[in-house]
Amino acid sequence: MVGFEVGSVPFNPDGWGPPDSAAATLSLPNQPSNVPFAPFSRSEKIGRIADWTRNFSNQGRPGSKHGAHHQSDSAFDFSGDDSFASLAADDDSSFRLVDTSAKSHHHNPNRPKFNPRWRFNSYNNARSQLPQRRDEEVEAKKRDAEKERARRDRMYNNRSQMPQRRESSVFKSSVDIQPEWNMLDQIPFSTFSKLSFSVPEPEDLLICGGLEFYDRAYDRITPKNCRPLERFKNRNFFKVTTTDDPVIRRLANEDKATVFATDSILSTLMCASRSVYSWDIVVQRVGNKLFFDKRDGSQLDLLAVHETSQEPLPDLKDDINSIHSLSVEAAYINQNFSQQVLIRDGNKVTFDESNPFASEGEEVAPVGYRYRRWKLDNEMYLVSRCEVQSVVDINNQRSFLTLNALNEFDSKYSGVDWRQKLETQRGAVLATELKNNANKLAKWTAQALLAGADMMKLGYVSRVHPRDHFNHVILAVVGYKPKDFATQINLNTSNMWGIVKSIVDLCMKLDEGKYVLVKDPTKPQVRIYDVPQDAFDNDYVEEPLPEDEQAQPPAEDVDGELANAITNDVEAKEIIEEVA
Repeated sequence: MVGFEVGSVPFNPDGWGPPDSAAATLSLPNQPSNVPFAPFSRSEKIGRIADWTRNFSNQGRPGSKHGAHHQSDSAFDFSGDDSFASLAADDDSSFRLVDTSAKSHHHNPNRPKFNPRWRFNSYNNARSQLPQRRDEEVEAKKRDAEKERARRDRMYNNRSQMPQRRESSVFKSSVDIQPEWNMLDQIPFSTFSKLSFSVPEPEDLLICGGLEFYDRAYDRITPKNCRPLERFKNRNFFKVTTTDDPVIRRLANEDKATVFATDSILSTLMCASRSVYSWDIVVQRVGNKLFFDKRDGSQLDLLAVHETSQEPLPDLKDDINSIHSLSVEAAYINQNFSQQVLIRDGNKVTFDESNPFASEGEEVAPVGYRYRRWKLDNEMYLVSRCEVQSVVDINNQRSFLTLNALNEFDSKYSGVDWRQKLETQRGAVLATELKNNANKLAKWTAQALLAGADMMKLGYVSRVHPRDHFNHVILAVVGYKPKDFATQINLNTSNMWGIVKSIVDLCMKLDEGKYVLVKDPTKPQVRIYDVPQDAFDNDYVEEPLPEDEQAQPPAEDVDGELANAITNDVEAKEIIEEVA
């Protein structure tokens, strides 16, 4: 067995290290001579008993306890001894800094070096990598600033896309305001939302005209097997106002009601708060009766397109996508569509009387006119001429239909291509149309409710080419129940009748004469003007005036606007109380 020989160990009773007498006798290989005994290693923590690594050439700040120098420490100062030079060099050459920090189990070499753990690092690690941390913090601040700017841009864009009126577009009034007209009142649309009135079920006084049956084959049309839109030039369409209707004149002479109107005029009043473009309705007070009329060539005869859209249409009148051109095109499409989807085999449904506006031997578009009466209060009744365009037999039961067509002129304005989305995302197409044509769809729904139609058919008609406004194709036809569709588009029937009742009560307080309701082209409000008796007649010369010479409403300061708002609120409350 191999043994281990310890050898002689000298003893120094006078101090540290080997005695002087034994230094000469000791012979250790590869060891420097005359070096004090230093039992010290880097892994041991022996405090300040013998510190041979101190360097007094690098003093700390004045007053710092780490940099203070005392005379008692000179006995342990061996930094000036050259004997340690070679030993330190050998130790430093083999020394490597080992990272003892905890490693992540999911190490990713591409992971950014900056992360929240920086703030929890030790002082030495933070101090050694402080420059890199400062650069990362600067980059992080830049990224945060970019994110904040992007968030603000998104909020601004979302706010700009919210339903609001187009401030940039300048709309013109539907009728030129003459200097001799006297403005009596102006009603803001905000008061309309507070109104509510319930009417009992109407009664049919008379049904005139004739109807053709609906062709159900059009319910199966898709964009892949679309049909071209035909033209019906031989069939005449009538847009007769209230006082020119011989049936309404007869009913007025028989004192069947107090208020007389048509479904297009009533729907305009009922959906007034959704309108953006200007419109006008002529009101005539004759004795104790009230007639709501429209002018010849009025905007009510046309169909507005993209009225509630946020994308402005071209202002040039000659442009095929201008407001007027699209309105004429939409009316043309709507008339032809209502005739094409019918079964033209000569089989018709006739009513009590024939078409009151057709001459003998004249070919007219099949339309059914229902003259219906509603009870507004104990002494006031309203009679309206309502239209239905077709009829269909469902389970041996005859149902009335209304036929209307939505038209697509350029997908860049709506943002939805009907040919791609109608078959797979029909709800998205309808939602876009509800956003861009909210007033038109609400008016069609109100007319279907007034006429007592069992179903309303909506056709999707598009141009063959975006720049061709003469040729169109039918992409699809969808049917809705008027009451369900009114609920879907948030159309409240009680509010609709509340608006009509408030306007009727307001007009009944006026003296006998002729008045006109004008929707302000730039503000959500309606103005009432007192006009001469010969206004809008054939012999009445109405010269258009420049805008700066037209009669403008009186200027109001802040106090005046506040007083007017209070007055309107009080009148609205009075109307609600009277209705209740």
